[in-house]
Amino acid sequence: MDKIVVVEDEAMARKGIILTVDWESMNCTVVAEASNGVEGIEVINHYHPDIVITDVQMPKMDGIKMIEAVKDSVDARFIILSAYSEFDYARSALRLGVCDYLLKPFRDAELVAAIEKAKDSRRPDVINLAEEEFLTKYKINTSSKNKYVQQAQEYIAKHFKEDITIKDAADYLGLSEGYLSRLFKKHIDCTFVDYLTCYRIHMAIKFLKDYKLKVYEVAERVGYTDATYFSTLFKKVVGMTPSEFQDKC
Repeated sequence: MDKIVVVEDEAMARKGIILTVDWESMNCTVVAEASNGVEGIEVINHYHPDIVITDVQMPKMDGIKMIEAVKDSVDARFIILSAYSEFDYARSALRLGVCDYLLKPFRDAELVAAIEKAKDSRRPDVINLAEEEFLTKYKINTSSKNKYVQQAQEYIAKHFKEDITIKDAADYLGLSEGYLSRLFKKHIDCTFVDYLTCYRIHMAIKFLKDYKLKVYEVAERVGYTDATYFSTLFKKVVGMTPSEFQDKC
């Protein structure tokens, strides 16, 4: 279910959006509301919504500045609402990658269409792009030029479901733990444990695309017996819980 945040300084307009749209029929739920950009930043960073519906002209901080402040820290789509048709606002919105821009007064059907458009932009093609970015960021499936690091990566790929440590990999390669640790840091700029964790999360991403699998089943498949710990770790790395990721797939 997609999470919605509504940021609008006019209380009646804000409540009108929240109460008149049939969120359930669109598989959405409003998780928070705010009356200005400063409050908006707080609730957006707290709830990590999928879609943010925001006014432009608001006290303390306008909608454009709010989007600029949060766009790199959350994976959300933004819908701008404004009574002003000045080109500068529209240009700023487009520059920030805003999904849609509605001029007040707008019809309910226009808002519903904008929400559906935002939902469409978050479906599997976006998830696949996020996975590609993940693989690049953590150098997963990228062979190191160092043969020992490459062999250690291959070892992880074969044994990630098991309770392995750097000692196991070092013993397998005939190296000391300290030497292997330094090789990882030098050649892929992360620790053995960090790489193992990210490889497990990478495999979890693949398993979660099968909606029939439960989160605890995925956790077990990638080497975690504690599903709660797995979910916490997954959110820390990916930015959303396994359930939220599965919903988007």
